[in-house]
Amino acid sequence: MNASRVRLLTCLVVPLLAACGTGPSGPVTAAPATYTCCEAQDVDRPYQPGQTLTVHWIVESPDEPGGTPPQVELTASLTGPFATAGEVKAATGADPNAPGLATFTAAPVRPSGTPDERPVSTIVIGPEAEPGYYNLVTSVGGDDHTGSSGSIVRVVPKP
Repeated sequence: MNASRVRLLTCLVVPLLAACGTGPSGPVTAAPATYTCCEAQDVDRPYQPGQTLTVHWIVESPDEPGGTPPQVELTASLTGPFATAGEVKAATGADPNAPGLATFTAAPVRPSGTPDERPVSTIVIGPEAEPGYYNLVTSVGGDDHTGSSGSIVRVVPKP
């Protein structure tokens, strides 16, 4: 092979090999915001039948703005009554539709992902709610993940 052919092949092959690197092939997007339950004052106080429990979702935004808006659904429900907080913990894996239990549910919330958005879920505790301890279950569902958590809320009789 003569020198001019080697130079020609080098000019053609080297740029092709450089394109095979391990760098990103498209725009880098920021991680979406994450949502968890909830502010302490939402659960650390007693409620009465007929009151509204407001779940203030905690939003953790990515360090870098941008990215794809979240495709998540936030849900919350309150099930009880149980005689003690220990019974709530024991029943966490049990049948949520067990006889004698009432469930109050918030409408699903679908956050838009706009900056400074603070989504809330509202659960109206029915006027027929019996006093006791209730299991507050909050869930975050999305295309690639689902997670839930629980808290204990106390409902006291009306004065």
